[in-house]
Parts: sequence; C-alpha cells; structure tokens
Amino acid sequence: MPSSKKLVDEPKMPAHLERVPFDPYEVEDEYEISGRSIADAEFSGHSAYRTCFVRSTFTNVAMRGTSLRKAEFTDVVFERCDLSNAILQEASFYRVVFKDCKLIGLDMTDCTLRNVTFIDCNGEYGVFRMTDIKRVKLEGGSFAYSDFFNSNLTEFYLRNTKLEQAQFSQTKLAGVDLSSCEFDSLGATLQDLRGCIISPMQAAVFAGQFGMVVKR
Repeated sequence: MPSSKKLVDEPKMPAHLERVPFDPYEVEDEYEISGRSIADAEFSGHSAYRTCFVRSTFTNVAMRGTSLRKAEFTDVVFERCDLSNAILQEASFYRVVFKDCKLIGLDMTDCTLRNVTFIDCNGEYGVFRMTDIKRVKLEGGSFAYSDFFNSNLTEFYLRNTKLEQAQFSQTKLAGVDLSSCEFDSLGATLQDLRGCIISPMQAAVFAGQFGMVVKR
C-alpha cells in the first residue's frame, strides 16, 4: 500500500478540552458528554443506554464490566483505559482511537466501526460478531481468541497483531493482509480465506490446518 495513503481518519479534536472531575453517576440513558478530558476515573460496572460521547478523551479510566448499549462515540480517544468485559453491543464508533488499552472480553457485537484504530491493545477474547467494520486498523497488540463471526470487513488493516485462534467464520477476508500477524491457527474456512494475503510461513500453517502436507 502506498505510504502516502491515509488508511484511517483520526479523531477531530477541539483546541481545548475541559478537564473537570468525572462523576460516573452523571451518565444516564441518552446522556451526552462533549468536549471533555476525563482522566484517572472509575466507571466500572455502570450501565446506560444510548449515551453519546463526542470530541472527548479518556485516559487511565477503568470501565470494566460497563454496559453502554447503543452508545455513540464520535472523535474520541481512549488511552491506557480498561474496558475488560464491557458491553458495547450495537454501539457506533466514528473516528475513535484505542491506545494501549485493556479490552479483554469486550463485547462489540453488532456494532458499527468507521475510522477506528487499535494501537497496542489487549483485545483477547473480544467479541466483534456481526460487526460492520470499515477503515479500521489493528496495530500491534493481541486479539487472540477474539471472535469476528459473520462480520463485514472493508478496508481492514492489520499490522504485527497476534491473532492466535481468532474466529473469522462466515467473514470474508478477501484483500485483508495477514502477512505480518502472528498465529498458529485461525477459525476460518477455505472460503472465508479466499483472496486474503499471507506470508509463505502462514501458507504452511494453513496447509496443516486443512490437512495438507507441505513437501520440503
């Protein structure tokens, strides 16, 4: 891919973000947070529906087990946050960055992702089933044992990401470059893998996975 091509759009942030103490109990159904810088906060276990987060940053925020169904995140940055086992089903993400975040068991079932970047995140056992993904980049980190079952991948970029036993069943990987990723097996059929880009070493891995023998 040409280096001049901008793969994923970055969040559009205002010149100044207001940093005020964050009270998790202020977040209720259909609540909006806009233009905020939230840091060193505890938001674990809380629940809200159709919340909206706009032009905001979250730094070192614990959101373990939080339920934010049908939430919308637009121009948002998460850095060093813990969203392990958070439930974000049917949420929408537009120009969002997750950097150095803990996303173990994060549930993004049936979400919409547009221009989203994951940098050095631990997304192992994450659930991304039936998710509509367009212009999304996974850079570094691990999404081993994650589940992308029956998802739509368009302009899906992977670089140096661990994908051991990630599930891509009923997800078309045509055009997806897996060559820099690390795995010994993937949950995918030959039909799912048709048209994807792999390294010679990975070709041997897939041959073994499908019962073929590579003669050396």
